[in-house]
Amino acid sequence: MTKVGIRFEDKYKMEKRVALVPKDVKRLIKNEHIEFHVEVSPKRVFTENEYKEAGAKIVDKLTEPTIIFGVKEMPIDFFEDKKTYLFFSHTIKGQSYNMPLLKRMIEKKINLIEYEKVTDDQGNRLIFFGRYAGLAGMINSFWSLGQRCLALGVETPFAQLKQSHLYSSLEAAKQALSEVATEIAKNGIPERIAPLTIGITGYGNVSKGAQEIISLFNHKEISPEELLKLRTEGNYDNKTIYQIIFKEDHISKAKEPQAKFDLQHYYNHPEAYENNMEQYIPELSILMNCMYWGPQYPRIITKDFLAKLYKNPNNKLCVIGDVTCDPDGSIEATHTGTFIEDPVFVYNPDTRKPTMGFDGHGVLIMAVDILPSELPREASEGFSTALSPFVPKLVKTDFDLPFEELALPAPLKRALILHHGEFTPDFKYMEEYIKAL
Repeated sequence: MTKVGIRFEDKYKMEKRVALVPKDVKRLIKNEHIEFHVEVSPKRVFTENEYKEAGAKIVDKLTEPTIIFGVKEMPIDFFEDKKTYLFFSHTIKGQSYNMPLLKRMIEKKINLIEYEKVTDDQGNRLIFFGRYAGLAGMINSFWSLGQRCLALGVETPFAQLKQSHLYSSLEAAKQALSEVATEIAKNGIPERIAPLTIGITGYGNVSKGAQEIISLFNHKEISPEELLKLRTEGNYDNKTIYQIIFKEDHISKAKEPQAKFDLQHYYNHPEAYENNMEQYIPELSILMNCMYWGPQYPRIITKDFLAKLYKNPNNKLCVIGDVTCDPDGSIEATHTGTFIEDPVFVYNPDTRKPTMGFDGHGVLIMAVDILPSELPREASEGFSTALSPFVPKLVKTDFDLPFEELALPAPLKRALILHHGEFTPDFKYMEEYIKAL
């Protein structure tokens, strides 16, 4: 019988998520007769007793299982020869900080399945935490707005909010937000920060999570073009939150003056495009960065732009919720991902340096690297619901067979980066990333 392991997450102090939750483990044990070993954890959101009651064996080390599920990166010395590991490896873009990790897996002849690449035939991701990143990111950004405004001498209803992880559940957080929404509907937003405008980059699962939180308020969606007129025309309601969704053609434009934006051309030739967001940024109270970004694309906000922006007394930008959280990436001032226990910093555009906390000159950036872990129970349940149907066939797969003959479900096979430590056909490009090591 193939034994399956669930590891203890140790990359971050506040990481409490798990890939498979007790109720799904119980069902897989009962229906598929799979033996589960669960590594001891003092902080996992689901207790060891919950897994025991589900029928799993609690162990100090995952020495027996040959298939091991995790969430975040695993320590280099954790891997054992020829086993199969599933986790977010953060290697597919050649992330330099994880190249030693990738090299070790190659040396150990590991089978690596990357959750990020588990997709359907159309390329849509099937297993993700995105919605929960959007939910927690938006809750945190409203909380950040309240605290930042206090630091600037402005009292708002948002000041009564807490950081996401301090609520007992997502429903408890939503209840607190609904109370703030009721107060705003009654008394409005202080004129000093009105109109309250929230820009969201992207329209995928992360964006939808953020929008789900905004929907708790009296809100109105307007176009980027309408945003530019909102303050100048003065036709706004201080009891309404204005939501703006920015798609690729709002964020970037063709460098050639007469050329029109073409989405497929943009994907194929990003070098032919440049930033188009700078016109909108001064009109936003909060920017929620919720979209995928690669270094081949124009940045959304550069440090040079922020230096100019904060010389403009008419600038509204107060908070950036950088859910994407690419260090030195689409938001260039996000120098690093932050921790749940120390989640925000103020970036000073003059000194180009960050100061942790809510005080200082510049823009506040919330860039927690593991946002879904601020809603660990709900995030784990959603992830496990998507992942668990693949487990029975995964367990029955004979990984000793050549790649072409592997009877893995197609979405998992598309996500198999390493097979016996060798790159599978779709990931041969990654060989370049480890040559310098």
